[in-house]
Amino acid sequence: MPDPIDFYFDFSSPYGYLAAKRIEKIAARHGRSVTWRPHLIGAVFPTTGSKPLLDIPLKGDYARRELPRTARRLGIPFRLPNQFPFLSIAAARAFYWLSDSDPAKAKALAMALYDKAFGAGEDISGAEAVIAVAAEFGVDAEALRAALDDPTVKARLKAEVDAAIARGVFGSPFIVIDGEPFWGHDKLAEIDAWLETGGW
Repeated sequence: MPDPIDFYFDFSSPYGYLAAKRIEKIAARHGRSVTWRPHLIGAVFPTTGSKPLLDIPLKGDYARRELPRTARRLGIPFRLPNQFPFLSIAAARAFYWLSDSDPAKAKALAMALYDKAFGAGEDISGAEAVIAVAAEFGVDAEALRAALDDPTVKARLKAEVDAAIARGVFGSPFIVIDGEPFWGHDKLAEIDAWLETGGW
């Protein structure tokens, strides 16, 4: 079996959301699985000298038009949350805590959180919002509430973020196939072709 595709994303990334809606189908078409790896884009800003896309003059204005336009073309619901960008630490911690016991449910939670944030335009930045979404999947709310403050869970997310940066991950989505990195939702067609041909 080929190695899984690594899908790095930030829950506060609208382009990550668009990629999350498509990456599994692309991978499955080529007999590949996907390992979802949430990280925190803000952690790499000091290294790249960047800042949230919508806060960048001109680029931010463009993205506000380009994002809903792309979503309409793909038939994906899209609504930018009123609070944007937002902190995604609670969502990422919840994902890694749940993934240790049930990776499939963790992926479903990730997609549900993304749908809440960018499909419905609702706030998922706080712990209680994340817990409410997780509860819809039968996740024990009290157990998750405790996990979000657990030093072990906090350390796990920090280790994942550090490992992503060490691997060269600087954006969302950021996809790695057999060691080959691809940055951006606009690379999905190229990723599909890479998987089809075995690369070039």
